[in-house]
Amino acid sequence: MQNKKINDDIRTLCIKAISFPEGVEAAHNAMHALPLEEKRRFFGISWMNKNNEIVYYAAADELASDEAKKFGCETFTIKKGDYCGIMLKDWCKTPDLVGITFQELLKHPDLDPEGYCLEIYHGESDMECLVKLKQ
Repeated sequence: MQNKKINDDIRTLCIKAISFPEGVEAAHNAMHALPLEEKRRFFGISWMNKNNEIVYYAAADELASDEAKKFGCETFTIKKGDYCGIMLKDWCKTPDLVGITFQELLKHPDLDPEGYCLEIYHGESDMECLVKLKQ
């Protein structure tokens, strides 16, 4: 595990997965199908709701304040602060490793109780798995 600092809030536009984990790929496909003109980072954002169900959003940088409305998306702000994470190389070859990695990260003793799990995609094959830590 490595500590990482996100220095500024990151505004995202996002599409909610209909279910988890079954709906995750469809949410990402819908996000990538949007006519986004400029290159951006892509994310996965998830947390456990009060019914013990995982809520998952596929997300991308919001570069203008009207983009979410323009594309019919929701918004989510990834909060600046301290995170703990693990980089997964070629994660598509072993997709079960994502869940295993987050289970390990969620054992961190300093988790933010209002935090979430964050995936930051690096190209087509690498993913950074992060959890938010207390401030």
